[in-house]
Amino acid sequence: MTGRYPAKKLSWLFLGLLCLGLQSGLGWAASDLPLSLSPAQWRPLEDCQNPALQAVLDQALRLRPGWRELIAAHKLAVGLVDLADPRAPRFAQINGDTMLYAASLPKIVVLLAAFHGMADGRLPQTPQIRRELTAMIRESSNPAAASLIHRLGLPYIQSLLFQPRYRFYRPRQGGGLWVGSTFAPGGPQYPEPLQDLTQAATATQVCRFYYLLAFGRLLNPTASRQMLEIMAHPGLNDKFVAVLGSTVPPDRLFRKNGTFATTHGDSVLVWGNGWRRYILVGLVEDARGEQMLRELVPVAERVLRQARPRR
Repeated sequence: MTGRYPAKKLSWLFLGLLCLGLQSGLGWAASDLPLSLSPAQWRPLEDCQNPALQAVLDQALRLRPGWRELIAAHKLAVGLVDLADPRAPRFAQINGDTMLYAASLPKIVVLLAAFHGMADGRLPQTPQIRRELTAMIRESSNPAAASLIHRLGLPYIQSLLFQPRYRFYRPRQGGGLWVGSTFAPGGPQYPEPLQDLTQAATATQVCRFYYLLAFGRLLNPTASRQMLEIMAHPGLNDKFVAVLGSTVPPDRLFRKNGTFATTHGDSVLVWGNGWRRYILVGLVEDARGEQMLRELVPVAERVLRQARPRR
């Protein structure tokens, strides 16, 4: 691109103007999300582990019939982040570093890569790209994901997972988020090195993705706000959304799920009122996974209420 402004400045100008246009249709004020903290206030998620929340979550999950056995077999993983007080987040997890096949849930990585690609000129900033991103996240469209991955390239997408600012895949901690196929029949595959999984996730790393997104730290606050808008208004009424959709407005649910055979995964940032502001991630390898993830929502919300800090 030639002219008065450099291409990178025009890129951010485009994102900013598009974001302003999107905000007018949102149900939450622009000041709500992403959250803003000073560098002195910011705490990485791994520094927010809370013993009280962890103890209540442990007890709640292990007491449910059949869940204890899946936890012991490392076939059930859960992550929960309490964001009621953004200055004092609280994190708890069960099998948080256990990597499981996650089907379409890791498409959130493609979303992040697309915004990096638009920023560096690899991906054009067009209405068609916007439509593909929305379809990939809200309806979990495989053709849309395949189109975006073809434009970006799997090596480019995977390189983001190792960047020091993200570190979404950590071999020494059991792996993490991974996209290793194009979601198209017969496409190339680059599985992750630990378990040879093409699409993978850990509950902890998915929680970190949403946590960084909520605080405007995926690329930058402007890009994070746009990603949040794309992740709102879930298009599939299953798992977490089947429970939350009746009480939380769709513009306050930011979600990505995944299902293949007996593997089920869901993830959501709930931005309601008062204590009902949290991140929940569930990964299950069991034929009952769909129902279990529905049951996980009220369990997690009881945990949040029971483990609230005393004032």
